[in-house]
Amino acid sequence: MIDNEIRELLVKLSAQSRRNYAGALRQYNIHVGQDHALCQLWLEEGITQLELSERLGCEPPTVTNMIKKLEEYGLVYRKKDAQDGRITRVYLTEEGRSLRQPIQQMWKKQQDKLLEGIVLEERMLLRRLLQQMVKNITPE
Repeated sequence: MIDNEIRELLVKLSAQSRRNYAGALRQYNIHVGQDHALCQLWLEEGITQLELSERLGCEPPTVTNMIKKLEEYGLVYRKKDAQDGRITRVYLTEEGRSLRQPIQQMWKKQQDKLLEGIVLEERMLLRRLLQQMVKNITPE
């Protein structure tokens, strides 16, 4: 049945993509997911861990562990908010900032490989279909 085949293909695509990204990220000594946390910080430094968890769609304890690891790697640091000492904000180190270009290039290379042989019109349709699928499974 086609629905099962689509589900199976999505599972294979997801698993293989994750393996490919994991392999590519090893050269930067980070893991899948940590690159997305860095990306959010490249867009806006000084956000709270709660804001980061909301942007990543992860549970706060997951983000706390991720930030601890990124801190151990020397890529981020945490600092108490100047106005409210109960709030901790997350910032990039110079090393964390320096990963932006190489990781973004790696993402592009991975995406180019993924979309190889798919023409613009098909890519536009694929994007629309994927957006609809995300909407279908996202809680309101």
